[in-house]
Amino acid sequence: MPYVLVKRLSVLVLPCLLLCLAFAALQRVPLLPAPQRELAFQAPYLAIAAGLALSLSFKRGRVFFSLLVLAFFYLLWRNTLQPDLMQYGARTLYIGVCILIPLDFALFCFMRERGIFTHAGKLRLAFLIAQVVALFWVARFRQDYAAIPDLLARPIFAGLGHLTLPQSGFFSFLIAGFLVSIRAVKRRYPIDAALLGALIATAIACDRIGTPYTPALFVAAAAILLSVAVLQDSHSMAFSDDLTGLPSRRALNEHTMGLGRKYTVAMLDVDHFKRFNDTYGHDVGDQVLRMVGAKLLTVKGGGKPYRYGGEEFTILFPGKEVKEVTPHLEELRQAIGSYQLRLRSTERPKEQSQGVAQRKSSGGGSGGKTVSVTISIGVASSALDVRSAAEVLKAADKALYRAKQKGRNQLST
Repeated sequence: MPYVLVKRLSVLVLPCLLLCLAFAALQRVPLLPAPQRELAFQAPYLAIAAGLALSLSFKRGRVFFSLLVLAFFYLLWRNTLQPDLMQYGARTLYIGVCILIPLDFALFCFMRERGIFTHAGKLRLAFLIAQVVALFWVARFRQDYAAIPDLLARPIFAGLGHLTLPQSGFFSFLIAGFLVSIRAVKRRYPIDAALLGALIATAIACDRIGTPYTPALFVAAAAILLSVAVLQDSHSMAFSDDLTGLPSRRALNEHTMGLGRKYTVAMLDVDHFKRFNDTYGHDVGDQVLRMVGAKLLTVKGGGKPYRYGGEEFTILFPGKEVKEVTPHLEELRQAIGSYQLRLRSTERPKEQSQGVAQRKSSGGGSGGKTVSVTISIGVASSALDVRSAAEVLKAADKALYRAKQKGRNQLST
């Protein structure tokens, strides 16, 4: 349980690091010469521009629109909010962004990725533009609505009087932060974690709106977070298998480039998988592949599993010989063959943790159809004459073919 918790929270390491760096920079920037201090005010523009370019290149609409929100807030701070927050127009805009920005970030976190110039993307852009127009219309032309910002700025709890943020904005950030943090920890997607970090950074910038460098540094940190998340997300898509969560064949190819002289490769294939798919359907087939992928993650002996393609998997054992890994592979083969996979029904929880709890409460589960599958394994090792990784993979594949010829559900070398 502690390992699972640490793994889930690991996605928050980068946001925490960048926020800490922004706090550290607050102490150092005022000590710099004037020309260098001015660079702090230009940093958000550069970070936002880089993020917009990346999100356009990789078609990440959620990041693109979040960066537009950050750009609007920063421009507003530079041109309108700095002089005097006591004026009706500036106060109205400030209260408005404190309430709307966290809600926008929360919406972007829970929305599906639909691109930028698609129909959905255009609707989201129109939604943001409507907010801006409404804010400026109320702030500039509707001073008879002064009771609205006064009402929204009214304190709710006396214990929060030290905040510059209006309490309505504080609770907007608090609720949005709670929802986004649950989403980020649960899914562990880089963009969700970056949105959480950007939300916290913007809250700090809003609360310290009157200080000279805080909004600039924390908006820059938020933009950098979102930009890096685009790269992390794209890397994850390229090097991870979406169905099983295992590294993909591309990641395998990258890993084999750095292997030493001694290593062992195991090629695994789910027996009769096509017939299984035809009998039970592709949804059940996907369940099987996810189960096999989960079992491969438990392999001992220092093995690193990959999804090779289709129903084929690969395990690399750096620094190992065939005789060293054979017992671990046999244990894995037996564990998969003996596993009874309960077919998902409408009553079965979709979350794995809920499913485990349900099976425990029912003594392992009763009722419902169960299926099982077996795997065949081919193993090959690099020879002392240093065969190339491609040759070792080919040898392991031939060994897998021999295992299937011998009747499947066995290991061959």
